[in-house]
Amino acid sequence: MVRTIRSDRWAGADRAGPGVAMAELLELHMAQSDLFAWNMEDDPLLRSTIVAVATLDRSPDWDRLVDMMERGTRVVPSFRQKVVMPPLRMSPPRWIIDPDFDLTWHLRRMTAPAPGDLDAVLEFARTTGMQSFDRARPLWEFTLLEGLEGGGAAFVMKIHHSLTDGIGGMQIAAEIVDFVREGTERGPMPDCPEPETMGVLGSVGDALAYNCALGMEVVRHGAAAAVPSFRRAVTDPLGVAWRTARTAASAVKFVRPISTTLSPVMTERHLGWRYAVLDLPLAPLKDAGHSGGCTLNDAFLAGVLIGLRNYHEHHGAAVTELRVTMPVSLRTEDDAAGGNKVTLVRFPLPLDVFDPHKLMRAVDDRVAEWRREPAVPLSGMIAGVLNLLPSPVIGGMLKHVDFLASNVPGSPVPMYVAGAKVGRYYAFGPTIGAAVNVTLMSYDDVCCVGINVDTGAVPDLDQLRESLARGFEEVLAVGGGHHPVVRPGA
Repeated sequence: MVRTIRSDRWAGADRAGPGVAMAELLELHMAQSDLFAWNMEDDPLLRSTIVAVATLDRSPDWDRLVDMMERGTRVVPSFRQKVVMPPLRMSPPRWIIDPDFDLTWHLRRMTAPAPGDLDAVLEFARTTGMQSFDRARPLWEFTLLEGLEGGGAAFVMKIHHSLTDGIGGMQIAAEIVDFVREGTERGPMPDCPEPETMGVLGSVGDALAYNCALGMEVVRHGAAAAVPSFRRAVTDPLGVAWRTARTAASAVKFVRPISTTLSPVMTERHLGWRYAVLDLPLAPLKDAGHSGGCTLNDAFLAGVLIGLRNYHEHHGAAVTELRVTMPVSLRTEDDAAGGNKVTLVRFPLPLDVFDPHKLMRAVDDRVAEWRREPAVPLSGMIAGVLNLLPSPVIGGMLKHVDFLASNVPGSPVPMYVAGAKVGRYYAFGPTIGAAVNVTLMSYDDVCCVGINVDTGAVPDLDQLRESLARGFEEVLAVGGGHHPVVRPGA
């Protein structure tokens, strides 16, 4: 049975309470931050595709894998949702359960390309990542590569960023993996989500209902804040004026255009991506951060910065700072699995601090300063304003960023996919106009680092990888002992 979404669907939904009904309706539409990523893909350089690669010690049981994925798409129905565009862009795009959902399109099985090693897997993964999604279908594709050397296999997962962020991806993974090889008894197969269709009239009515709900939500929050705001304005007018001015200045920092790259080396931008990986020991990296009074994330960023400094020195360039785009999670414990709950902040980080302890503290101070920016909680509203701008303007804001860096907490224990043990789990974030994206995914006792470069900006990926490896080794030495960085593949 396929459910048709009617223009009056929302009208009777407030029986559960108007606040609940409005929130549910707004959740069915793409958030402004996701719409920002969606719109900027008019420029292929700004595609928001995430690719993850899990290496496996053997081929999974295929029937069990299919069953696992079928269950996963029922438990996490966002994996069955596709995007429907409203007429005349009357509202953000709407997520509906795809009436033509076909698991065999999204879950694929093939023999790994020769010579069947990790480099061959990464070549397949990066080629897959550069290909655009079929927007008429749910925005994900998983491919099992079998026949790797030593009897191993690999699982290549491609997901659009609007479907989930890194943390949401790990939440979804928890629904579709096991923590013992024999598997976990999960009970009967959940019911299949009811498919939906949306005609033109239904889409128009839904867009009108969305805008009505949004307006009511704004009024409701505005009314709730009016009395406290008035009280503050009367009792502390100077404080209110100062906070208002600070918030406005913070918003300007969020959206100010950037016309030049800080790197004199990584300046070109092409449509090609290349992937590389590194393995770092998790506990020593944490120890390095803590020994400097900082965090794992500070140690990670310091390693990236030292590595980029090494790379620029190799090319005869001295650089004092580089501009990073870094995701800041807005996810709360109450948020459902999946979804994109991050905002992106852009700011410079220093490369001219040569003591790793001091560099970690400088990074910690700079990141903390940006996390406290008043505009961070308003990022959705800011994205809504940016969505009104032409795509070339948005591209100009992003193409002069030097690098992206993400630290995603993964599973602290081994995971299994249909009987196959996951050895490593690498994530490759999109460059979205930057020269390089470095993503750390912790798994078991290893930090799996995925490196994605724009081939125009970084034509010598092997040199960059070696520079980053030496940067991480310098940071690891801060915690004491000798901890070499593993360089898998070529």
